[in-house]
Amino acid sequence: MHRRKRFIFFYLVLDILAALLAWMTLYYFRKFYIEHFKADIETPFRDTNFYIGLIVIPQIWVLLHYFTGTYVDVFRKSRLQEFLKTLVVTLVGCVIIFFAFLLDDLVKEYKDYYLTFLALFFAQLLFSISLRFSYLNYTKFLIRSGRIGFNTLIVGTQAKVEEVMKSLAIDKRFGLVLKGLSFTDNGDVINGVPSVSLSAIDSFIVNERIEEVILAVNTEQHAELTNLMHSVGDRNVFIKIIPDMYDILSRTVKMNHVVGEAFIEIPPVLIDEWERIGKRWFDVIASVLAMLITFPVWVVVMVLIKLDSEGGVFYLQERLGQYGKPFFIMKFRSMRNDAEAQGPKLTSNADPRITKVGLWMRKFRVDELPQFINVIKGDMSIVGPRAERKYFAEQIEKVVPQYTHVFKVKPGITSLGMVKYGYASTVEEMVKRLKYDLIYIENMSIVMDLKILIYTVKTVVYGKGK
Repeated sequence: MHRRKRFIFFYLVLDILAALLAWMTLYYFRKFYIEHFKADIETPFRDTNFYIGLIVIPQIWVLLHYFTGTYVDVFRKSRLQEFLKTLVVTLVGCVIIFFAFLLDDLVKEYKDYYLTFLALFFAQLLFSISLRFSYLNYTKFLIRSGRIGFNTLIVGTQAKVEEVMKSLAIDKRFGLVLKGLSFTDNGDVINGVPSVSLSAIDSFIVNERIEEVILAVNTEQHAELTNLMHSVGDRNVFIKIIPDMYDILSRTVKMNHVVGEAFIEIPPVLIDEWERIGKRWFDVIASVLAMLITFPVWVVVMVLIKLDSEGGVFYLQERLGQYGKPFFIMKFRSMRNDAEAQGPKLTSNADPRITKVGLWMRKFRVDELPQFINVIKGDMSIVGPRAERKYFAEQIEKVVPQYTHVFKVKPGITSLGMVKYGYASTVEEMVKRLKYDLIYIENMSIVMDLKILIYTVKTVVYGKGK
């Protein structure tokens, strides 16, 4: 993992170098070609704007590339897609820089503006593409030569597994390092690759640091495929499924290469990288603003809780977060201090454990305000599936094995399930609410988050929480 970060760091350094070279080229072009600077009289590089640009301009480019998801995984980048992405980002970045730094009254005619913009665009594009492609070609060489690889587990019938292994043996560009095989039939060891029982897949993924799982079963075997998906769905792995003819005709097959096996690809992150980054920035900024705006409410609530019942103001409870990792959720205490002396129990509308202040807080969702701290820490998002305790998560999973899909994303303060259904007082109700959380995960987007937030605000304003 540290090696991956180092490669991404070098990629970022090359972008900084490209920005510096493009700025120096533009400056030279503008001084000598547009402004007709006389080099034999004085040097043009006495201008402080030149040195300011050397500091500021690279930062602008790095931020643009960061927000568009450039610095993620160098090894899985498609060179064609990277070229198109670089082209678009360069155009946008040049427009920003032109209007922010280059639009002034020093030029004699508008033609000079056009020349300045074109010089910046082509210089930035040329240096970025040249340096990036050189580096990407180098990483592709390391993958093909076996110096870099992705730990892989293949799961399926013996016939399908052998078929995939032959394909991977022919095409080395995938960089897959086979760590184990798991058979859904009475398969046997192939080429000395260790065999893993189906029940041990989860621990094998963790212990061997598996990054990719290939499911080599016929997709008409829906029950078997579903069970396999549940086995690996909550892990931070890249899932690939061998498609059949129906999958191909229904356009679910995604190919990033021309040669080699075609897969239905399910990445560990379900939204585009720029959306993931944007969602995280929105979470942090919105949480800080929300805490500042609601600070008077915090003070009043803390006083009311202390006056209403014995116990602390805040309540910490262990919940399951992304990839099933436990964390402590933070809330205003809305129940008696001994509410769970008899063990975990769901709340109901007339729950005697809830305090008088707690009833009011739950109605307007005020008890969840401290969760903004969890969001800032990175344990939660503002919008996401509801975080459950391990005790209830295990009960839900017995009824709906698909429940593990909620671990693909961070849990949220609010969710589609909370908007559509609200709090659940039984496991059956939790299962009903789960349907909406799964729908959200399959349709995640910033637009969807905004819609959920609007309905959440309505719920809070009108006191429709339960």
